Amino acid sequence: MTFERGTRVHIVGVGGAGMSGLARLLAMRGCLVTGSDARDSAVLSDLRDAGVEVRADHDGAFAADAQVVLWSPAVAADNVELVAGRERGATMLSRSSVIAELARLQPVVGLTGTHGKTTATSMMVHVFHAAAVDASRLLGAPVIGVGANGYWGDGPLVMEVDESYGTFREVVPSSLGLLNVESDHLDYYGDRRSLDAAFVGLVERTAGPVCAWADDPGNRRVLVAASRAVITVGREGAEWIVAGEVVSKRAARFELTGPNDEFLEIGLSVTGAHNIANAAVVATLALQLGISAEHVIAGLAAFVGAPRRFEYRGRWRGLDVYEDYAHLPGEVAATLAATRAGGYERIVAVFQPHRVTRTIALADDFATSFDAAQRVIVTDIYRAGEANPTGATGQLVASAVAGAFRGRVVYAPTFADVVAALATDPDGDVIVVLGAGDVADVIDLLPGGLDA
Repeated sequence: MTFERGTRVHIVGVGGAGMSGLARLLAMRGCLVTGSDARDSAVLSDLRDAGVEVRADHDGAFAADAQVVLWSPAVAADNVELVAGRERGATMLSRSSVIAELARLQPVVGLTGTHGKTTATSMMVHVFHAAAVDASRLLGAPVIGVGANGYWGDGPLVMEVDESYGTFREVVPSSLGLLNVESDHLDYYGDRRSLDAAFVGLVERTAGPVCAWADDPGNRRVLVAASRAVITVGREGAEWIVAGEVVSKRAARFELTGPNDEFLEIGLSVTGAHNIANAAVVATLALQLGISAEHVIAGLAAFVGAPRRFEYRGRWRGLDVYEDYAHLPGEVAATLAATRAGGYERIVAVFQPHRVTRTIALADDFATSFDAAQRVIVTDIYRAGEANPTGATGQLVASAVAGAFRGRVVYAPTFADVVAALATDPDGDVIVVLGAGDVADVIDLLPGGLDA
């Protein structure tokens, strides 16, 4: 199946960020795309506006005319539309198979890692845009200043290469940026060794250049195991060196020097050492692909952030309020370190643990993730549809943090509890709301609302 023009494609679970991008991309390629999800959402509304027929329900009849049925990893195998598709003889493709098929249609410029993929992929989209390359794209969020999260163009496919549920196991990129490797999705991989091995396999089957952030411990494990040359980027001991880093509340700049005296001064409209690392990998990979230094610098300067990635939401009672997607220990630590480096001294962190399996596996790893904060409020777990046979709660994370944290830690299970905790004691100069679930809803519940 090559998704030719006129192919009837139905997507089950189309409301997920990755699947909505696929819907847009395939529709632009000329496929006749329909989709469904369990409930209505802004994502479904946007897809309707883009001309994709989507429904907020599941019914076997929705897939009646589909030649190809795709589904999100979160969709159960006994979903009525999947059952109907199989019974009617439709071609059934998991997300990993679809991504692999797209990689055979266009060269894939991939950005991968357990966190930072959406940000780095958005950065690369901007670089190609600055170079006037009509690149396709597929990622988890719209690219501010360029367009939607799915687009079919004439150039290469710039794409998040996602490790979750083995999504990238069939993908053969033409080039790759490796950002980091941190323990995650162990409910699928079983242990860190298997996760590392999956990244090793991805690196080894990449046809062209691979650029990796050498300062990341997980990356170092992967690079030692990989049997191929990799271009390294880092602050010392790498082929491409990052130096002269300066960060402020909403910006950063750095210098990037290559092995042949290449030298770039790069300015970003986002803050944080982690974003400098992302940008350095993107810049180095883009240069390997023949993008000029001028266009690399211009593209990265045009990147103003990705939705839910340290996104400034406004001010509340004199405190700046940010929303961030961070939900892994390393992500949380990086975001709060960036907040502190940006000049905030009294950080209030509101954190929602994500998924039961992840919380149980990684609770102790969060113990030192909040060290840059002054106060931590932990909610109950956003289960994302997972069962909870042991009755685990966010208290697991709160207890782990409390055991190592010098500041104040509060377990506030509900959003009402969070709002009450903030309203009772608003001491601080910034609130950072962290998590991959629906924790940002807390911001809309703050008494009196936000000032611009």
